[in-house]
Amino acid sequence: MKPKSVAVVGAAETTKMGKIPDVSVIGLHADAALNAMADAGLKPSDIDGVATAGISPVELAHYLGITPTYADGTSVGGCSFMLHVRHAAAAINAGLATTILITHGESGRSRVGSSGFGRAPSSLMGQFEMPYGVAGPPTMFTIPVLRYLKTYGLKPEDMAPVATIQREWAAKNPRASFKDPLSVDDVMNADMIAWPFTKLMCCLVTDGGGALILTSAERAKDFPQKPVYVLGTGESVETPMVSQMEDFTSSKAFRVSGKKAFETAGIGHADIDHLMIYDAFAHLPLYGLEDLGFCKPGEAAGFIRERNTAPPKDGKGGGRLPLNTNGGGLSYMHSGMYGMYALQESVRQMRGIAPAQVDGAKISVCHGVGGMFAASGTIIFSNDAP
Repeated sequence: MKPKSVAVVGAAETTKMGKIPDVSVIGLHADAALNAMADAGLKPSDIDGVATAGISPVELAHYLGITPTYADGTSVGGCSFMLHVRHAAAAINAGLATTILITHGESGRSRVGSSGFGRAPSSLMGQFEMPYGVAGPPTMFTIPVLRYLKTYGLKPEDMAPVATIQREWAAKNPRASFKDPLSVDDVMNADMIAWPFTKLMCCLVTDGGGALILTSAERAKDFPQKPVYVLGTGESVETPMVSQMEDFTSSKAFRVSGKKAFETAGIGHADIDHLMIYDAFAHLPLYGLEDLGFCKPGEAAGFIRERNTAPPKDGKGGGRLPLNTNGGGLSYMHSGMYGMYALQESVRQMRGIAPAQVDGAKISVCHGVGGMFAASGTIIFSNDAP
């Protein structure tokens, strides 16, 4: 993909966020889609491509009255939407569609029209992991985390600053689910969920969604909002079973996806002004910082503890690499597949309209995970016109 050949021209989240007991899953998709269309000054008949996860793109297109020439139902967990952006950019460059809508909607908290969380007994996870008593992500992610902590001589409390500093960012965001200050002691004294995760190291459970609209860079200047250009993209997958990771201290999918995104963007780490790393649990930003190359192995916890990713505080300037500036999945929103919310914050930062805006930010990296390190997608955005 040629850098900056495609741009985001519409972006919006659902009208309500957090607890929405009166809207179904498909209703959340539609609400987000209509908000994004309004943002872009479009109507359903202007859309000729659709992409979504959680529901079928067939269902989405029918519900919105769209007859697409391009449809993408890629579903690899929470980073599906990063892959949708990558695929949409390729499709637009190939002439498969001109205006592509990507949607997300989940009733993660209220469970209105939601399916269950169970794994099919015939699946690899169902056959080879579920019989041993794992009961969801908190119990599965403990496998790599315990090895990571042991390998680098770290303790569970070394993950706590991830939660406390992201809460500082959330305090600046009116739409964040939780804004009250957190201390390391608060995190460590919270209810234990699955060792070493306390409740405040685990993601929120919310309702909500979001949508993006992409088109060619040539057309982007004709839309009402400031275009946000796709500078680089990457994706990869490793294994559906966390127990079968090649290396418990590093994600192969993270490394491959991130490297590809940087290569296609033609930039280096020093060029990055803003970073979003999917944080369903407090360890994920540590892996992300290291696997993307911002920190050496085992050094990310110290990097965060030293406030390199933090907002300004007590009259002192913020860190040199603002991270998860919406508050992340730990304090902002997490309805199940968090990737869309990370993308929305990157777009807001590039538009210059984020609640906790990073001054002068020109390039944002948005990095996601699907499953238990099963998949990854990386999108690099820029607000500089080609």
